[in-house]
Amino acid sequence: MKNIHINRLSPLNLRDSKVLKNRIVIPPMASATADQSGFITEDTIKHYSELTHAGASLLMVEYSFVDLSGRSETNQLALSQDEQIFGLRELTTLIKSKDMLCAIQLTHAGGKSERSLTDGSLQSPSGITVPVKDRELEIPDEMNLEQIECWKNKFIKAAHRAHAAGFDMVELHAAHGYGLNQFLSPLTNKRKDQFGGTLVNRARLVLEIIFAIKEQLPSLLLSIRMPGQDFSEGGLSQDDAKDLAMMFENAGVDILNISSGLGGWRRPGPRTGEGYLVSEAQFIKQFVNIPVIGVGGIESTSYIDEVISNKKISLAAVGRAILKDPRRFHQQLIGENHV
Repeated sequence: MKNIHINRLSPLNLRDSKVLKNRIVIPPMASATADQSGFITEDTIKHYSELTHAGASLLMVEYSFVDLSGRSETNQLALSQDEQIFGLRELTTLIKSKDMLCAIQLTHAGGKSERSLTDGSLQSPSGITVPVKDRELEIPDEMNLEQIECWKNKFIKAAHRAHAAGFDMVELHAAHGYGLNQFLSPLTNKRKDQFGGTLVNRARLVLEIIFAIKEQLPSLLLSIRMPGQDFSEGGLSQDDAKDLAMMFENAGVDILNISSGLGGWRRPGPRTGEGYLVSEAQFIKQFVNIPVIGVGGIESTSYIDEVISNKKISLAAVGRAILKDPRRFHQQLIGENHV
């Protein structure tokens, strides 16, 4: 079979005849443009309208809380109420009109928040303070089984709202130390029941959410933002992440978005240059057959061509470079085709 050369402009076929027109993804980036109840505003529409000028194939709308108990910040977007569907439908119509697929990221902050933002609630798998670099968080409450079931149902309902709003895809946020990451990590999950202990048990909640969404919304594409490792001593290792990736693929996930874990989204200490998390994505890509997104300060088309053509990753997430100047990035994207 002929070896077909691929680069940043190569299309990528997903299931159900969905096609990404190139290998550029705009990742979820908080815009803080929603109102106090998580509804989109005119500023939200303007923000994403500007991002569509980058010419990417997939635009992922920012992390959106599935329940008030999981809000991370004021003016955070939400998919916690049916009434939010109408405004989001305007957003998906806008994005799709630019020949892009659109996704939205679903999140619950778990213990990585503060009670003032969550109406007094602060839930986590084991009541362990989530380690972050820039501040000391409050001690959260350990969840009971009823609360875990409630989380699951909130994610599923949010996926239904996303589908009703016209999104092609939802992404579960299980990275950056947020709630689902807290279940996956041995540092924050010390439970003794079916949701703790082994890696399979720690992944149980995420897997149950995946299974339910796949069963109830079979046409909805599903991505998961997961850690390539926790970047915290004693946390998820690369081998753990590889095993999780294979579990998620077997459960029906369509795309893996490989980022960082409890260490947060910022660049890990000694790493420099573009693609500072691509090595984690490249490692996982060896073990799965679904597309893998690489992240981490990616900005130049020459770098994107190199990692795509060498099949280190399937898709490149370009965040801050697009946020800074979407039109300029588009000119670079369609410029000279590096090989």
